[in-house]
Amino acid sequence: MKRRGFTIDFNAPVILWLTVIALAVVVVDFFTGGLMISLFASRRTSWVDPMQYLRLFTHIFVHGDLAHYVGNFMMILAIGPMVEEKYGSRNLVWFIAITTFITGLANILLFPAVATVGASGIVFMLILLASFTNIRQGRLPITVPLVAVLYLGNEILTGIFTVDNISQLSHIIGGLCGAVAGGLFHSRTIKAID
Repeated sequence: MKRRGFTIDFNAPVILWLTVIALAVVVVDFFTGGLMISLFASRRTSWVDPMQYLRLFTHIFVHGDLAHYVGNFMMILAIGPMVEEKYGSRNLVWFIAITTFITGLANILLFPAVATVGASGIVFMLILLASFTNIRQGRLPITVPLVAVLYLGNEILTGIFTVDNISQLSHIIGGLCGAVAGGLFHSRTIKAID
């Protein structure tokens, strides 16, 4: 769309589609009295229930309420475009899918009575991936381990000492997935340069 000398750029398609789909799910959930959460939240039902496998991926689209959605997507929209530009849309789709699957599976195996919703695991994956963007051949910026220690350490401590409705496990898994993806991506890139 062009207006008065500037262009609006659809700069991060994966992040933008994730944001739009999750917003649509939140709106539909509001108007249906929680139907979307009951359908798409990650929770253990039965291993023969096909919806259980779908929910391993759909839980990132449903949120408890609009405030929960805004909290996650403010960070996703702030960090996501930079990460998508650095790693590419196709890689980011894979990073999100793997993180979502691992988070959903861990939650149904470790907390079978708890339904998991939200994209906070993706937020933490993006935070750790973003910290890897300044890696150069033979040089690891001190910010990479500091981000990992501060974000993941805080989540571990919060998980141990706080009782709340927040899935610190999703945050930790998301951060670890981001760290592994960033490390693997950059080690492969550095080897290709050598």
